[in-house]
Amino acid sequence: MNKLELIDVQNYVHDHICEFHQTKLEGLNTLRLSGILSRKNPYLYKAKNMLTSETIVRSCIEAHISSNEETIFGNWLEGLAIFINSKVYGGRKSGITGIDLEFDDNGIRYIVTIKSGPSWGNSSQITKMKEDFIKAKKALRTSNSKLNIVAVNGCCYGRDKNPDKGDYYKYCGQSFWEMISRNDNLYLDIIEPLGFEAKKNNDEYVALLANMINRFTREFSETFCKASGEIDWNKLVEFNSGKV
Repeated sequence: MNKLELIDVQNYVHDHICEFHQTKLEGLNTLRLSGILSRKNPYLYKAKNMLTSETIVRSCIEAHISSNEETIFGNWLEGLAIFINSKVYGGRKSGITGIDLEFDDNGIRYIVTIKSGPSWGNSSQITKMKEDFIKAKKALRTSNSKLNIVAVNGCCYGRDKNPDKGDYYKYCGQSFWEMISRNDNLYLDIIEPLGFEAKKNNDEYVALLANMINRFTREFSETFCKASGEIDWNKLVEFNSGKV
């Protein structure tokens, strides 16, 4: 085990945080109004008494962005976690399906599935994770039957008061970052460098988002509004839910 140098973490964040922002921008550039409207609930918008094109468009885009950003940043944090673990334990990105990180510590092989936060999946998704752990253990033991393997569901933020789940451990927030680095303060240390050039990237993103809302609002009005300006709810629902 090697001591983690915080300068290495800071350099990694500075060098790679642009990837998160770039992926966000690319996601906006590929977004289409027809695509997001087809995935949203038009009945909800009617029930909430949304009466303007801009209100509906903004709601659609914001819901999409919220979900998309969580996924994008979760993937980015996974890369950071693997990098940090590689510096301390020589850990590596796993080649086994469903496993993100593998590393050895005191005679134990840890297999880790990394998620953004603690409430990441439903019961069937958790069952799938457990099955992936079982398959991974079986695969690893084909070459070493005596290998001591511990499965971990690591969550980059949040808390879990009962980490021992029987078949695996669930470490969240401070506990997760400490497990992969043996640094109990790392979960705080990584906050500061994440702000590197945040304003510059955010300004570009905000400008692109504003243009998109304006463009989509015009498109929505032309397609789903009557000559009077009133939203044509039948036309919107037919587009979203009518027979193909």
